[in-house]
Amino acid sequence: MTARVKPGPTGSARIGADQRGSVRIGADRRGAARQSGAGVAYRWRMPTPEPFDPIAEAHRQWSARWPEQAEHMAAVTSVMRVQQLLLSQVEDTLKPYGLTFAAYEALQLLAFTRTGSLPMGKMGVRLMVHPASVTNAIRKLELRGLVQRHSSPDDRRIVLATITPDGRAVARDATAALNQAWFGLPGYTKQQAARVAAVLREIRAATGDAPDVTLPSE
Repeated sequence: MTARVKPGPTGSARIGADQRGSVRIGADRRGAARQSGAGVAYRWRMPTPEPFDPIAEAHRQWSARWPEQAEHMAAVTSVMRVQQLLLSQVEDTLKPYGLTFAAYEALQLLAFTRTGSLPMGKMGVRLMVHPASVTNAIRKLELRGLVQRHSSPDDRRIVLATITPDGRAVARDATAALNQAWFGLPGYTKQQAARVAAVLREIRAATGDAPDVTLPSE
């Protein structure tokens, strides 16, 4: 009687067994790593940047190269930056009324007058802007029915801008909103705002933009 020989594992079966053994070994190593704390992934966080003031950095650079003019540079650059910030805040307040600050100034200037009318040329002087800027602002207001343009009855060569009843209503509401927002300076007291205006008026007077007179103090 011939004895039966039990067939041994095939080559593929042996490879599968080896792979399973490797998996078990790998699992054991990972378990050991977790227990020891090794191989734990931590989420990297972006460090919080240090506060940076571009004008202060420019002042530092100027001080190292042109120290006599460093303070003047910082003063002028600061004024220009503050103008950007305040204009942005003011125009955000005026946005619900469909006005830019230039258009609001023109509209309110007409509202201040006794007759509600002014020559276009005089408006440029009062607003301290180029005549083309006045024409652009008035044209946009006219399209909305807030202002009308017509020739002066006394001199047909003079073009008058006249505020309409709708224009007065918009000017009134926009002014109330700006006053409520303190014209972009809500954190300033009346006295602090007066000091800012006085310093800036000195600069205007020095450049011939305003008479050299002292504003009334509170």
